[in-house]
Amino acid sequence: MPGYSTRKLTLTIGGHDWRLRVLSDLQQFGDPDGHGERMGISGAQWSLFGQVWPAGLLLAQAMQRFELDGDERILELGCGIGLASLVLQRRGADIVASDIHPLAEPFLAYNAALNELPAVHYRQMRWDTPLPTLGLFDVIIASDVLYEQGHAALITDVIARHAYPDAQVLVTDPGRGNSARFTRLMQEQAYSLDESRCPMSDDDPPPHRGRLLHYRRGTARAALA
Repeated sequence: MPGYSTRKLTLTIGGHDWRLRVLSDLQQFGDPDGHGERMGISGAQWSLFGQVWPAGLLLAQAMQRFELDGDERILELGCGIGLASLVLQRRGADIVASDIHPLAEPFLAYNAALNELPAVHYRQMRWDTPLPTLGLFDVIIASDVLYEQGHAALITDVIARHAYPDAQVLVTDPGRGNSARFTRLMQEQAYSLDESRCPMSDDDPPPHRGRLLHYRRGTARAALA
């Protein structure tokens, strides 16, 4: 027995139905060998990877619209269930998903198979630890990764290590308040910003609290329709 329960849900993105296995609720927990604890994942945080959050759904929708030229290397940070990476995998993109959670990879592989896709290339990754073998990317994407004050600096350091000189970064954020500092740090790396407001739920009236933050540097083209 894994020590946690799951459920199946179906979402529609771009006219395509996605079947996903997620955790049954936020009360689930299973870390019998202490792997998650050793990675710094508390009991309160353990279940967060295993849901489709509104910002994650926004990112997946954005990746359905993202214009691919066939040559981009794309990295998803903090992929969790990895819906955005699965959308890109279906579209034939060169996508690498990453997360710190020890169950992110098996859940991602299961959901790829559930949707008749090959497994998404995955790397376990700590934001505070260099991973030189990961290489460089043309596009880096993430959803709701600015939920703690120190994350803005951590994420921009990851981007500095793994983005090509001409690069795009797309982050969906539910208005947690740390995006302004993140933008300042990105501007120090010579990125410009296009920001769109997005509803985070059906009862989120304008001006919406959600944000799609699209950063570009160098000759990277605007590739979001």
